[in-house]
Amino acid sequence: MKKNAETLPQKRHMGMSTKGKISNTLIYILLVVIVIIWIIPFVFILLESFRCETQGMAGYVVPKQWGFDNYVRLLTQTDFLKWYGNTLLIAVVTAVLQTIIVLCMSYTLSRLRFKGRRFLMNFMLVLGMFPGFLTLIVLYKVLSGMGLTGPNAVPGLILVYCASSGMGYYVSKGYFDTIPKSLDEAARMDGATRFQVFRKVIMPLAKPIVIYTILSAFMAPWGDFIFARYIAHGSSAGYNVAVGLWSWTTKTSVGTQYTMFCAGGVLVALPITILFMILQRYYVEGVTGGAVKG
Repeated sequence: MKKNAETLPQKRHMGMSTKGKISNTLIYILLVVIVIIWIIPFVFILLESFRCETQGMAGYVVPKQWGFDNYVRLLTQTDFLKWYGNTLLIAVVTAVLQTIIVLCMSYTLSRLRFKGRRFLMNFMLVLGMFPGFLTLIVLYKVLSGMGLTGPNAVPGLILVYCASSGMGYYVSKGYFDTIPKSLDEAARMDGATRFQVFRKVIMPLAKPIVIYTILSAFMAPWGDFIFARYIAHGSSAGYNVAVGLWSWTTKTSVGTQYTMFCAGGVLVALPITILFMILQRYYVEGVTGGAVKG
């Protein structure tokens, strides 16, 4: 009887372990299937970008003739480099300005206590729930009056992307809340100013959230289409890559520029993919760390 009583928990543990292995196996299979489905369109675009026998759409995926002709034509015979430069300028400037604004706002709301603080946080949180395209008409009128549309859309887009960036404080604030305030107090007792505490004490400890903020601020304008199309209408000089490549998908252009469109998509996706893969660890740490407190 004693022996049977001892083996019963072991059998129960083995049964639970077997169920756990089966469950994990099914989950992994499901994830692999999802990844394959997600990657297939990108593989098709990559293959189409190397197709040389025709420049339009084809009824097959694997090219019959391989080459870099589409990339050469893209870089030498179109305005793609101009669009790419516009997008890179917008993304870099926006990333720098947004990061500074968001981190300063987050640190202020995390460390300082002042009248109206709670109302301000709730107001920005609620206001951020409304979709941005609701303000398209008003923003266009304002930017048009300032001469920041059409060929001058690049500074207009930077202005719009950075204007309300302080409203995205909540993830960074949640991360700053996890850093002990005793560090601030010790530095203040040693004579450090608020800015010195922020720059020399908090920032070295907040590397994941800084990288998360930079990546988030960089990726948003890099792939923006709706607002960029609205502001830079009718002028190729103000296009970003999303709007420029979209202009090749019309009925009159897709038959001769489809493979170049695919090549442009590959060149647009490549740098952001590499950047994200290199900094993925910090990105995840920033998201999970900022989700601890609100």
